[in-house]
Amino acid sequence: MNELQRIQDWYISQCNGEWEHSFGVKIETLDNPGWLVHFDLTETELSERAFEPVVRGGSENEDDWIHCKVESGKFIGAGGSGNLPELLNVFLMWAGR
Repeated sequence: MNELQRIQDWYISQCNGEWEHSFGVKIETLDNPGWLVHFDLTETELSERAFEPVVRGGSENEDDWIHCKVESGKFIGAGGSGNLPELLNVFLMWAGR
């Protein structure tokens, strides 16, 4: 199963008639160029789960890097222009998906 299908499945499993009205998933582009992903964790099974920040790359290849953390009730991942699948996989592995 690909990353998008797995993200879709996680999102659907959170939707309960209320959660999706206030929370969700965002995938955006950065101007450096790169990707930024946000997963709202409020009212999910992940809201209290510990996450060790992930920082990789950046200095040798400006396009190949990732930074992931949990902050203010959100999983936040940023990465280079070719790293979107890796960002999604960091979230999915942590989420047990």
